[in-house]
Amino acid sequence: MNHRRSLRVTTFILFVTLLSSCATPTEAPPQFPTFVLVTQDPNASPTPTPFQPSSDGVSVPSFTPAPPVTVTLPSSSTPQPTFTLTPQPTQTPANTVPPQPTIPPSSSSRTNYIMYATLDFEAHTLLVDETIRYYNTTGAALSNIVLSVQPNRFGSSVFVLNSVVQDSVALTSFDLNGQRLTLNLPQALQPNAATTLVLSFKLNLPAKSGEGLFGYDFNQINLIDWYPLVVPYSGGWVLHDPMPFGEHLVYDSSDIELNLKVDASVIVAASAPSDQNGEWTRYRLYGARAFTLSASDEFLVTESAVGSVKIRSYYFDGYKAAGESILYSAVQAVSLYSAKFGDYPYETLAIVQADIHDGQETDGLVFLASDFYSQYGGGAKNNLTTIGVHEIAHQWWYGLVGSDQAMEPWLDEAMAVYSERIFYEYNYPRYGDWWWQFRVDYFGPSGYVDSPIYNFGSQRAYVNAAYLNGAHFMEDLRLRMGDDDFFRFLKDYATKYARGRATSYDFFATVRVNTSADISGLIAEYFSGSY
Repeated sequence: MNHRRSLRVTTFILFVTLLSSCATPTEAPPQFPTFVLVTQDPNASPTPTPFQPSSDGVSVPSFTPAPPVTVTLPSSSTPQPTFTLTPQPTQTPANTVPPQPTIPPSSSSRTNYIMYATLDFEAHTLLVDETIRYYNTTGAALSNIVLSVQPNRFGSSVFVLNSVVQDSVALTSFDLNGQRLTLNLPQALQPNAATTLVLSFKLNLPAKSGEGLFGYDFNQINLIDWYPLVVPYSGGWVLHDPMPFGEHLVYDSSDIELNLKVDASVIVAASAPSDQNGEWTRYRLYGARAFTLSASDEFLVTESAVGSVKIRSYYFDGYKAAGESILYSAVQAVSLYSAKFGDYPYETLAIVQADIHDGQETDGLVFLASDFYSQYGGGAKNNLTTIGVHEIAHQWWYGLVGSDQAMEPWLDEAMAVYSERIFYEYNYPRYGDWWWQFRVDYFGPSGYVDSPIYNFGSQRAYVNAAYLNGAHFMEDLRLRMGDDDFFRFLKDYATKYARGRATSYDFFATVRVNTSADISGLIAEYFSGSY
């Protein structure tokens, strides 16, 4: 690639037509919001998905926008929740540590994170002051608090912890061992009590590995799972061992504020919209699992919107057609999934090109492999579209509805794969057979859908079971329930477990509430457990 160190914001006109002929006979077509295209300063206001067979020889239609359709945004859109943190100081003198924020008692029991971070893009370092307000909703007295510190897995010099303070008193008894930071409390934190933790640390970012995301390469820095976060508690602290494939982290929903200082030439893709907070750029994200950033001084950006949800595509020079196409697909996906699953859970969505081997979801931001951009030849029969809408579906099945990704990975992965099927059904109905062959049946799916990541000897076996056989289960479940019951179930499931975590038992309990069909045979066929 011949990247130029300049920013070029491009726009293009996106149109979507409602395909009433795609709708099933028992259900009216979804109502889509109006698509609005605007041009703005881009600095204003982890499950890898399986590789696909080569698309060589596949007939790919040209990318031709359909005639415009104007549809009114539904009035039932859920407003953003009120963030209860105190506004922060508007200015901090250069080269000084920002004052620590004071967090008042909150009506929400979600953990609150406030961070001030200074990113040196050229030196690949990040200085961070992090304040955590933790509410003990476990029902048990806690003698310690465990945090996930994923950067510490990349080497002893990557994460440097300078200090830990609890309720304004220095905490001297803590243990950092691999990904696990255990804070030993001088007094037990009683049920329904809260405590404030302040951590000061530095990240010496590593060179990004070929398959990984965290770290830097020649033109980009990716910050994913980069700050210490309190892990869930369920009879004990839940922090599973990592695996070479699949994802091991489990997240509670949290409210996050990031104040970032970075050189003006660097373009930042983030999980949330931004505004100025003195010399800092402030981002606020509500009810999310984690906050993710990608930074580059070579990003090109194009933008659109679905209702009030702004969608930005961040890509590099030479990939304009692919960057615009995935934005088009994102508009289609956010619109359709909002109609089928429930309102999109965040204010913005960023789609980021990265030098990785596949795709990766995070809250409000997804990464897609540069290979998908370079292989793009037009149309929607390609990895860029299939994997792109898969990762976007994770905004509901991972972001909104959480789960244990290590022990029950099917709950978000099978749902996300099947969401691709729904995407093609309503937007490209003639591509249904192609999608099943290209994305699912080509690989010979097999295995129990509900197996933990630790039960597999390879990524191929894991994907074939949790992702692909899971997609077949979802299809059979839909046929057994009927479309009316099935899509009512999806909305009910998303509503019941929004900002929480669901289990396989919760999934099937919600199915049974929404249908009288006997699903015991399906469970016996696809699952190792009884639900």
